[in-house]
Amino acid sequence: MVEEKELVAALQTEAEKEAAFRQLVTEYKQRLYWQIRNMVLDHEDADDVLQNTFIKIFRNINSFKGDSKLHTWMYRIAANESITFLNKKAKRNNITLEEVKDNALRNLESDVYFEGDAIQLQFQKAIATLPEKQRLIFTMKYFEDHTFKELSEILETSVGGLKSSYHIAVKKITAFIKTNETL
Repeated sequence: MVEEKELVAALQTEAEKEAAFRQLVTEYKQRLYWQIRNMVLDHEDADDVLQNTFIKIFRNINSFKGDSKLHTWMYRIAANESITFLNKKAKRNNITLEEVKDNALRNLESDVYFEGDAIQLQFQKAIATLPEKQRLIFTMKYFEDHTFKELSEILETSVGGLKSSYHIAVKKITAFIKTNETL
């Protein structure tokens, strides 16, 4: 793995940009995919958003100043692209974001890429009930094990606000699962 500063320098150098970008994609593709997938739920949608994310990274890498870590900057782009995608999908289909989430959950049950059992599906349904920002915070903390400090940099929000949002999300998920338990 190349040092981040060297990778950024290569990405911002015309002669090295393409090779460095291929390395960046190889290194971050899977992590960014799962961040996006946890937001949009659908495999094909996640692939589309991931592609848009990498296009945006490629086009804007010269504006990256190094004020944050490269992966922090990329996660922020992926988060924004996921939210934008969900909003556009709702608008395009003339439905609410809630209906977009419901449709995605129904599709998740038959998704060949979803390897979860009934409990994991219930967990995903609970997560899907969260508002977008809260869902983003929860999935990045829970699934990707980001620290609150990292999340603060990625989402440009205070650590205290993130902790509060995360704990509220946990309570909502717990309540949803308890309410929807099958006896």
